[in-house]
Amino acid sequence: MPCKGDLLVVRRMLGHIQKPFYESQRENIFHTRCLINDKLFPLIVDGGSCTNVASTRVVDKLGLPTISHTKPYKLQWLSEDGEIVVNKQVLIAYSIGKDKDEVLSDVVPMEATHILLFQL
Repeated sequence: MPCKGDLLVVRRMLGHIQKPFYESQRENIFHTRCLINDKLFPLIVDGGSCTNVASTRVVDKLGLPTISHTKPYKLQWLSEDGEIVVNKQVLIAYSIGKDKDEVLSDVVPMEATHILLFQL
């Protein structure tokens, strides 16, 4: 899939079924792709998330250096095996089209995508 050019298509994950705000479970979820170290990776931007997350797969694949999490915490919804302790973070420099940014993300084992960003 090309990643350069003027056109960057974003595919919405949810249909256009209008619901009152209080009934909506998620807002503004969409998929796209980003470049990290000149490699293409899937990315999800999610208005319902409260933190940025990077998969252990992308961290290991690119050999990105991690740092200890300042406030480790436990997650249960990512694993059927029980709680996961989130104790590492990674600084990821990525680009989408011409836009470049860096984001500090928690490192977790997940299969849904490589990068999950929260939207303000």
